[in-house]
Amino acid sequence: MINNVVLVGRMTRDAELRYTPSNQAVATFTLAVNRNFKNQAGEREADFINCVIWRQQAENLANWAKKGMLVGIIGRIQTRNYEGQDGKRVYVTEVVAESFRILESRNQQNNNNQGGPFDNSNPMDISDDDLPF
Repeated sequence: MINNVVLVGRMTRDAELRYTPSNQAVATFTLAVNRNFKNQAGEREADFINCVIWRQQAENLANWAKKGMLVGIIGRIQTRNYEGQDGKRVYVTEVVAESFRILESRNQQNNNNQGGPFDNSNPMDISDDDLPF
């Protein structure tokens, strides 16, 4: 059997870090993952995928991956169920991330939020003498 998931998307909010009664770290987060096609209006849509990560990886994700950051995860799909407050059975499908990687630096994220890498808000300090032509 194969249950393998690889996702690349943006954090929709900061991860929510909690601890179990046995002091195991667990973080929940949602990734916005663009679809490979555009809708009839020509706009790209995204899927919002609920994820969970455990132990040291959970603490690392909560400390480093913030809202809007591009993150890659490797994990598996899990389906679980529980009895809701109204007595009805609630089913949850989520991705259990086994590892993650932040795919852009904070500078890249700031540039993406401020007009891109080619805006002149931070010009390079290069004299004409340093140019090879």
